[in-house]
Amino acid sequence: MITFPDGAFEGIRLLLTGPRILRDIELVRPELQRLGFQVRTAQVRQRLTESELIPLVDDIDAAICGGDQWTRRVFEAAPNLRALCKWGTGVDQIDFQAAADHGVLVRNVPDAFSVPVSDSVLCFMLCFARKIPWLTHELKTGRWTPLDGPSLAECTLGVIGVGNIGSAVLRKASAFGMKLLATDPRDDIPLQLIDDTGVDLVSLEELLQASDFVSINCDLNDSSKGLMSKEQFKLMKSSGVLINTARGGVVDQPALIRALQAGEIAGAGLDVFETEPVPSDSPLLGLENVLLSPHLANSSDRAAHRVHRITIRNIAELLQQASEQTV
Repeated sequence: MITFPDGAFEGIRLLLTGPRILRDIELVRPELQRLGFQVRTAQVRQRLTESELIPLVDDIDAAICGGDQWTRRVFEAAPNLRALCKWGTGVDQIDFQAAADHGVLVRNVPDAFSVPVSDSVLCFMLCFARKIPWLTHELKTGRWTPLDGPSLAECTLGVIGVGNIGSAVLRKASAFGMKLLATDPRDDIPLQLIDDTGVDLVSLEELLQASDFVSINCDLNDSSKGLMSKEQFKLMKSSGVLINTARGGVVDQPALIRALQAGEIAGAGLDVFETEPVPSDSPLLGLENVLLSPHLANSSDRAAHRVHRITIRNIAELLQQASEQTV
């Protein structure tokens, strides 16, 4: 790993728009100042739109972003930009072709949050299986109501996307004795994972028909956008539960709402949504068979601090690479 000297990036204007690194600004500021960066920050609730980004980028040299819309228009508005790093893994909001056309080097942090996100998937499953949120509600409203539920060992889990997070979910679920199914367009699933967990690799259709829980752990791209829609929900068990901790766009949200309202599936655990923050009039907020969290499945101080370090190193390395390319 390269160690950069004090003041190595003196005068470089660095924009921070990742919500978590902004929350921890006092933690990362000493290292950024040591390296000489001129730090710019933005007011960000969840992510910035194209129109919100454009006024912020006219003179910046580098940026550490969250899930902001880095479109071609944004790159066109940033003539000095040389390096862009995503705080975290998902890069579906970055136009890579536009970045390349404008000479901007882009990097992310692979395998940033496999541990906390896989924990969150198991948490959703346990809540639905053991009925804890609903039992708590019954007791707090003065009722002693038996709501029976299965153990996870009685259930089948289907995982869509066997990357770092999907693999972690499978390993943790195997410890609960679940029957495991998975589907992934890649054909290089590690044999060790298959041997360790006993997972069966099947088609999406087979997975949906057989699973009690369906966990989405794939990237959002052209092939996965709207992957779960009306026809897929019809394939699921009426007792099935969908869990999405990946990206909101993988699920056709109106179709999901209709399936939940019609009882085509039993429930959903959602950490990500088509629109974030979730609008106050979203039907999801009124459905009793839905558990929600505000895109915080990756919440973990240890993981976040690691990503802070890697992201700062990535920006430094990208800037050094960009300067070498211009020599």
